[in-house]
Amino acid sequence: MTEDLDIKLIKRIQDGIPLTKTPYKDIADGLGMSEEEVIDRLKTLLENGKIRRLAASIAHRKIGINSNAMTVWKVPGERVDECGKIMASFEEVTHCYERPTFPGWKYNVFTMIHGYTDEECENVIESIKQKTGLDDYVMLYSEREFKKVGVRI
Repeated sequence: MTEDLDIKLIKRIQDGIPLTKTPYKDIADGLGMSEEEVIDRLKTLLENGKIRRLAASIAHRKIGINSNAMTVWKVPGERVDECGKIMASFEEVTHCYERPTFPGWKYNVFTMIHGYTDEECENVIESIKQKTGLDDYVMLYSEREFKKVGVRI
């Protein structure tokens, strides 16, 4: 399969897989492929890391997950990998990144924590503190969402 067809396939699925009885066949028909080719190609794209996963994208506020806390942590450089893995292991953590520090900004690990309530987010943060021993952090709650989309090609 050509790189061009891979891109067409990725563009087709990035807006969602059809909610039909035969979603992969429907995709295949639109791309001039067989259903088996679509499934095999998606497996290959997953295996080689060109796509990370196929999953549902939830409108979290519509299902009651109303608290979002971007929590920034000061993590010693030699502990970033260890602490990052611990933080990322929490199901409520959807993003976990190391970022550079700057004069006046000492926080180098960022986690996005989602919960039904602020208290749930705070409980996750307490658990992270207990598992990592970290205590230098700031919680930044979302007040308003201006835009949220996945990366598109």
